[in-house]
Amino acid sequence: MDPTYRLYGSPGWGSTIVEATLTLMGEPYARVDLKEGVFAHEDERLTRVNPLAQVPALVLPSGELLTESAAILLWLTEQHAEAGLAPLPGDPARAQFLRWMAYIPGQIYPMYWVRDIPSRLAEGEAAEQVILARTAERIADCWRMMDQQVSPGRYILGDRLSVLDLYVTVVSRWTPRRRRFYAVAPKMAEVVRRVDAEPRLAGLWAERFPFDDGWEG
Repeated sequence: MDPTYRLYGSPGWGSTIVEATLTLMGEPYARVDLKEGVFAHEDERLTRVNPLAQVPALVLPSGELLTESAAILLWLTEQHAEAGLAPLPGDPARAQFLRWMAYIPGQIYPMYWVRDIPSRLAEGEAAEQVILARTAERIADCWRMMDQQVSPGRYILGDRLSVLDLYVTVVSRWTPRRRRFYAVAPKMAEVVRRVDAEPRLAGLWAERFPFDDGWEG
């Protein structure tokens, strides 16, 4: 039995959230990055383990496969509860934690499946441009609605960092980018800036999702 997690992903993609989680937990993992210049469904190493051709895909030390970002994060926080990266059952913050952990992959994440290859749902460049514009607006609206309903402390659920903060921090860097996120989600803006500056994640961000010039959009 291989005692190390094996994570399929790519720099800056959803797998970065899982990498940040494993880093904070101090858990070793091996990376299998997608081939450069090809779509996920064209990388046979990924499709062999996940026919949906989506990342992240995490092979557990037992050899079992776990997919879906929220499921991976919830499973990791239960298996490594000592890391304190999630309110556990019985914690008053648990209900809102589960709510928002389901909200991001339910309402926001699917927009990127459309945006990555808009021809999946549209025919012709003009139609594709409409989809790109409308999905960007939908993402911004979802962040706005979430921001209106949370009452952050240092972090979204209070004063304790959780995988929810990591989830929002990474996904908010995608389209329509951080400047738009700051404008529509001002309460969460300070949270993601704090996670950006988390010393324990400095090396990971530099390697896997660097703050290059113009990164905020």
